Amino acid sequence: MTSTRAALAALVTCTTALALMGASAPAPYPPASKGDPWPQGTVRTVGKLVAQLPGGQVESCSAAIVDSPSGSVVATAAHCISSPQRPREPLAMYFQPGYRGADAAAAGSRAGKGTASGPGRGDGPKNVLAHGWKVASWKTAPGWDSGKDLESVLPYDWAFLRMHKRGGRTIQDVYGANKLRTEPVRGGATATLGYPASAPYDGETLHYCSGKAHQYRSGEIAEANVGALALRCRLTQGVSGGPWLRGIDRARGAGTLVAVTSVGSDDELLGRPYPRSARALFKEFGAVHKKG
Repeated sequence: MTSTRAALAALVTCTTALALMGASAPAPYPPASKGDPWPQGTVRTVGKLVAQLPGGQVESCSAAIVDSPSGSVVATAAHCISSPQRPREPLAMYFQPGYRGADAAAAGSRAGKGTASGPGRGDGPKNVLAHGWKVASWKTAPGWDSGKDLESVLPYDWAFLRMHKRGGRTIQDVYGANKLRTEPVRGGATATLGYPASAPYDGETLHYCSGKAHQYRSGEIAEANVGALALRCRLTQGVSGGPWLRGIDRARGAGTLVAVTSVGSDDELLGRPYPRSARALFKEFGAVHKKG
């Protein structure tokens, strides 16, 4: 991938063909990491997002549930929906919180019970398409325009998804949710989570990077990425849209979402904070609706 200090950085989606994918101070949580598997295996409110594309392809991203009046909102990156490299929107999108792969096939219970991803775990994107929660609609940032060049729209690389209910229950009813914090967001202790799907990873296990995030200022990086949060991180394609969390409660599997993964290089990821202007959009999009 290209350096994030260049004019552009590489989007970290993953597109594949759909085959027939005294007291001492307490230890920090989570521990510092540049790409380790998540210590508890999964996080209830974080999952794998799969877009079904024309021509039998799928694209894998990551996403997280955010607290809303409707209980049906998920946060991700705008380029997981469309981008200058892939202008056409998906035919459909599905999201599975707490996704776990083949090595955990015997653990947890079926989807909708709030623990694991259900029958067929380990089948990657096909499993999420078959058993994940279906996205009812989506809303990208007003400034996101996949018809423009990437550099000009990168500052708007954030989006919200609204999920269909299951059995009258919302996705937040089942799994819980993270609090959304909009800008101003400063650097500080942060963890970013996602499902990397390019080598050496396989998209089946939740990985994370954690440490003190740096917020880029003007003059330090290309203007398109000024204001972004940065972490030293080795995670690869598939983590796009994954949450940047603070104050994670390990029992609830939730914290405060301060950004979503936007772009990256071989050793660094950038998180895109939700701007203050996103509050009004989120309030409208996350309101209670009679249907869905």
